Amino acid sequence: MATKIIAITNQKGGVGKTTTAVNLSASLGAIKRKVLLIDLDPQGNATMGSGVHKEKTDFSVADVLLNLVSVQNVIHNTTAGYDLLPGNSQLIAAEVQLSKLDEREYFLRKILNPIYEKYDFIFIDCPPSLNILTVNALVAATSVIIPVQCEYYALEGLAALVSTIEQLKGTVNSELKIEGLLRTMYDSRNRLTLEVSEQLMQHFPDKVYKTVIPRNVRLAEAPSYGLPALLYDHDSYGAMAYLALAGEICKQN
Repeated sequence: MATKIIAITNQKGGVGKTTTAVNLSASLGAIKRKVLLIDLDPQGNATMGSGVHKEKTDFSVADVLLNLVSVQNVIHNTTAGYDLLPGNSQLIAAEVQLSKLDEREYFLRKILNPIYEKYDFIFIDCPPSLNILTVNALVAATSVIIPVQCEYYALEGLAALVSTIEQLKGTVNSELKIEGLLRTMYDSRNRLTLEVSEQLMQHFPDKVYKTVIPRNVRLAEAPSYGLPALLYDHDSYGAMAYLALAGEICKQN
């Protein structure tokens, strides 16, 4: 199987993007897939949620993007069964410097070239905005997973992101496609949730994952312990949902 490089992105914050990046990485690791998670968000939440202190690492993905250190020297092996390229607030300065350089959209793609064949999946946790870091992720990626919270305005933000993906596909990454839309923080008792879910399936009939990620306390608690839900509470609904998603993704690929 060729390596899948998947950007996990949504320009709207608070939709479960980082939760998905961490828990999907752990779930695929648990079923013996080789996974690298890249934290491209200056908040560094995916790094902390993987049990790595974001400000105490010798180097981060920012140093690799600026060609200060090789990528092999920055990757961490996590206790959660996947490798991590950590991110932190240094990405803010890196973004400013990258914006001044030629071919700035291609830096992440270039740094992945020596290592990507080691992995079955590479996930990129993107910032919740369309900046040069997110563009780097979308240029490096083969596809995109879009977490969507089934609430008012969800489709409006989604339309802008799909338009961006199509623009990049037509200019700098002809391979780029939508891997899937993931319904997060799902509450089947909520009428609006069901209505938005139905709209998603009408607009993207072949792209919405069957698996939904429920609202789940254990899933929300796990990051504060530096653990994915699978290690924090294996039997929780959240952990089981991400295992189901991992299985669904493996069947597709």
